[in-house]
Amino acid sequence: MKIPVNKPTISELEIKYVTDAITNGWGDHCYDYINQFTEILKAFFNVKYAWPTSSCHGALHTVLMALGIGQGDEVVVPDITWIGSVSPAIWLGAKPVFADVLKDTWCIDPVSLEKRITEKTKAIIVVHLYGSVCEMDKIMTIGKKYGIPVIEDAAEAVGSEYHGKRVGSIGDFGVFSFHGTKTFTTGEGGAIISNRDDLVEKISTISNQGRKPEQHIMFWVDEIGLKYKMSNLDAAVGLAQFERGRELIAKKREIFEWYNDALMDLPDIAMNVELPGTKNLYWMPSIIFGDSYHFDRDVLIKDMNAEGIGLRPFFYPVSMFPMFESVEDNIVSWSIYKRGINLPSYHDMTKDDVDTVVSSLLIHIT
Repeated sequence: MKIPVNKPTISELEIKYVTDAITNGWGDHCYDYINQFTEILKAFFNVKYAWPTSSCHGALHTVLMALGIGQGDEVVVPDITWIGSVSPAIWLGAKPVFADVLKDTWCIDPVSLEKRITEKTKAIIVVHLYGSVCEMDKIMTIGKKYGIPVIEDAAEAVGSEYHGKRVGSIGDFGVFSFHGTKTFTTGEGGAIISNRDDLVEKISTISNQGRKPEQHIMFWVDEIGLKYKMSNLDAAVGLAQFERGRELIAKKREIFEWYNDALMDLPDIAMNVELPGTKNLYWMPSIIFGDSYHFDRDVLIKDMNAEGIGLRPFFYPVSMFPMFESVEDNIVSWSIYKRGINLPSYHDMTKDDVDTVVSSLLIHIT
């Protein structure tokens, strides 16, 4: 790809930290960068607790297990998201219940969310899609009304804000991805954050394969746990990325503004929005085309990829997949996916690169 859809930015700082970690980070020093990364996560999100993990899947699995989610329980999730927001609930025997999304932010619709709640609902998972921000005041009010914990899947929105708070720090728990496509990367990786004091020991025990934090008997296990630990090498990359946080966030927003300026006169489209009181990371600049367009989205993506320009399709509704029961009354979710694309957005992009993408796009859609 001449212009890939995404890739990380790696500076001399990441290389310096990883070189130190791989040279010296063994034995008594095998947790040095993990510990530093944990502290920078707590500072960045202004939270009491953080647990680096090997993936966002692992982070969500750990949180749901700590909450006691199990067989016969229900977890409300948005219909438009990646399957990773859903799978961990299924692993624990719970049933995902799909709520519709809003037309503007593409995030979970609080009205649809509340309609999906039953006496079996044991958790709410909201997703800050493509960097957009969920309506957290309404969602938290619903969670408190029914006594249901709210988990923010902010895998795609590290750096987005809601009324001055970084997303992920508002709900009972936040989970993140640091995959190589994300704004902040550790290669593979993720994290849990929280301000809840009551489940600290539970999460720490589960994430340590069932060994309680205060337990010092070697190889003694207190309960069934999981192992989704981040490696010291990954944490070294992550530490450098978060030290460069302002730079990484600013560049993502700059890239979106280039796209927005170039496409603002294109009729009958919707792009990522930034509602009052929010700050959108714009992880993945996206377009939803209106009904006046009649091109085949998948052919468009194939043709532009063949030109070396990386486009991605908008997420499918999860309830469309064959392992789930269709929820076609999620009208927004079942309509926008087939008209949506994600545009290239990586930190080394120049304005000329964006102009190249836009020029090719205009040729293919007009």
